[in-house]
Amino acid sequence: MLDYRIVLRSNRQVLPFNEPARDLRILNKPLWLIQRDALAAYTNQEMDIYPGEKIPIENKSCVVFRDNLFFDETFVKSFIELAKEKNCAVRAAFTIEDAAFREHCLPLSSSYEKKDDLYFSDLWYYPNGPVDEVEPLIMDLQSQEIGYYHVPTYMAFNQGDLVYQVPLQSMIAIDSWVHVFIADSIFGLFARGARFEMRLKNDPKFMLSVLFTSMYEGKQLLTCSKLVTVGKNCSIDPSAVIHGPTTIGDNVTIGAGVVIENCIIGNNVNISQGCNLMLSVIGDGTFLPFRASLFMTTLMDNSMVAQNTCLQMSVVGRNSFVGAGTTFTDFNLLPVELRARGVNGELENSNRPVLGGCVGHNCRIGSGLVIYPARMIESDVVLISSNDRRVIDHDITYEESDHHKLKQSDLHRQFYPRENQ
Repeated sequence: MLDYRIVLRSNRQVLPFNEPARDLRILNKPLWLIQRDALAAYTNQEMDIYPGEKIPIENKSCVVFRDNLFFDETFVKSFIELAKEKNCAVRAAFTIEDAAFREHCLPLSSSYEKKDDLYFSDLWYYPNGPVDEVEPLIMDLQSQEIGYYHVPTYMAFNQGDLVYQVPLQSMIAIDSWVHVFIADSIFGLFARGARFEMRLKNDPKFMLSVLFTSMYEGKQLLTCSKLVTVGKNCSIDPSAVIHGPTTIGDNVTIGAGVVIENCIIGNNVNISQGCNLMLSVIGDGTFLPFRASLFMTTLMDNSMVAQNTCLQMSVVGRNSFVGAGTTFTDFNLLPVELRARGVNGELENSNRPVLGGCVGHNCRIGSGLVIYPARMIESDVVLISSNDRRVIDHDITYEESDHHKLKQSDLHRQFYPRENQ
């Protein structure tokens, strides 16, 4: 057991949420809580270090990490075990040959320090307190190439079928909203499914227990309780189809004809008739009226997506509303690379052939809008559908919000200003 886990705090905001990464929800949990839970089994105490401060401990074993890092328990276990074997101060490093790191972690990020052929992340292990000299500890995310849908060759340009490099142990720095999407869908839900499939292949006892459970419950393999976990006080219509691995929280209502596949559903969620959810994270208190469709999409807590709305590979912040019939597109019709905002607010190559959009916190998006791929809408924005505003073809800032044009503009408060506002 290590003496300390030391968090290097940063106030740098992630666009368009205008909030530090540690406060954003990943897999329906605040990032700071994910970090604490992953390290709880290996450390005794936590200490926050703010910019300009020095770590005030000596001769104490500790793990030091930046507060924008998302890592799962599998990665933490591997990192600490390998670090203890080296028995010296080490820093986590990656090579460009690591496909998951190259394809998903590096684009749009400034959190990795390049030295020679290695990329260093802000994660250290000190067996006897912080020291200046550290050795690189090369980590392997153990990626597997998994296709997520087959498309005609004329749509895939020169990249062939659309695939993800899915890690069996996950770590990524959250510098952009695109990294939230990656952490939830690829490094979260996809990785959970890949680990489950590997366990089925390599653990005969587990495979037999899943088969026995499905036979005992009279359900198909993907719908049995070994793969679908349901919380307390839930109401699920018998006609709903729920395939695992899926986690459903407490006090959840799921209506008739709903289809759910490999999702995380939070507490106090209401999913009405005919909704389709696939590889998505639905935050606490979310409401989905009838026929809403989500694919590889994140909804943070207390948001609402109205009927007949389609979101693909998108992220919606907390306390936001998306109106009926609004569509988030994810594919450029011409062979032009999709660019998204990086750390400095500049457009950079997202390294994604398809990518949806992002809505910040406390937004109100009207009905019948079309959002182009990789566009983002800043927190506290109101967009009203009109003859002049039907297609969102550029990033929308708070200054462009439609509520500024209304007499009742003071009724919509700004809760998430930018650092320079």
